[in-house]
Amino acid sequence: MTLPVVWDDEAETALLTILDYIGPRNKPAAERLYAAIRHTADNLPNHPYTHRPGRAPGTREAVVHPNYILIYRVGIEAIEILTLVHARQQYP
Repeated sequence: MTLPVVWDDEAETALLTILDYIGPRNKPAAERLYAAIRHTADNLPNHPYTHRPGRAPGTREAVVHPNYILIYRVGIEAIEILTLVHARQQYP
């Protein structure tokens, strides 16, 4: 049984904020970044533990682009996307 992927509100807001910033400046780059993020998130159920252990306890970090990291947690009922951060952003 594969776990569903669930996006937290914070993760959705972070994604939209990033795309809203990049989109007007470079629409193709924003589209590529969105595709990379969706591809990574959509493939998490296949191999949820492939990505490195996260800096916050109980999390994992998928580097979807040299500048962006998808933070998620593998739960009992779902894989929860917690947030998306810029690599230079202080986290956690």
